[in-house]
Amino acid sequence: MTDLAPSIPVIETKRLILRGPEAEDYPDFKSTFTSYRARFMGGPLNPYESWMLYAAEIGHWQIRGYGMWMIHDKASDETYGMAGGWKPAMWPEAEIAWVIWPDRAGKGFALEATHAVRRFLYQQKGWTTAVSYIDPMNLDSIRLAERLGAVKDSDAQSVDGSDAVYRHPAPAKLDGSQLAHGIEMEIGHYADPKFKPEGWAID
Repeated sequence: MTDLAPSIPVIETKRLILRGPEAEDYPDFKSTFTSYRARFMGGPLNPYESWMLYAAEIGHWQIRGYGMWMIHDKASDETYGMAGGWKPAMWPEAEIAWVIWPDRAGKGFALEATHAVRRFLYQQKGWTTAVSYIDPMNLDSIRLAERLGAVKDSDAQSVDGSDAVYRHPAPAKLDGSQLAHGIEMEIGHYADPKFKPEGWAID
């Protein structure tokens, strides 16, 4: 295995291991970003564009000191998607972002991973606030942001005027809160093999 980013920390959760993006992970990334799944993230991209974006995912860690982690299954090491911090040039604020491969959506992986990376960015990187820039038509991501306690911030500057800005709870408000306990409880439900979620699929 080629280690492209040896300084990226590893995060473990109940079901997942989050590691920095590596060359071996690219095929899954390409499959998603060249598909209809990427319609809310500037896609679908062509193969060259997806390659350049993946290179940017890796380079972001070197430039910013944080970035997107690849979400791996703890038992099988299969990749499920990405979650982490993201702030390209000209972004108004640092954001918390996520994407789940199409065939892995609706199993709580994005909730579990994003909850963990937000805690890391707050506690280890000293973030005092964070936003998520979401296409207003991306209802799955809006539902997930709201489950994480984020609320629409109409006063915040958007990236290009067409995205909605959801602001996450500040660290002091989140730490030890009923919201945090509720998120942990929901993650626990998804980790239970007998749990069968009903209604809309939520990442």
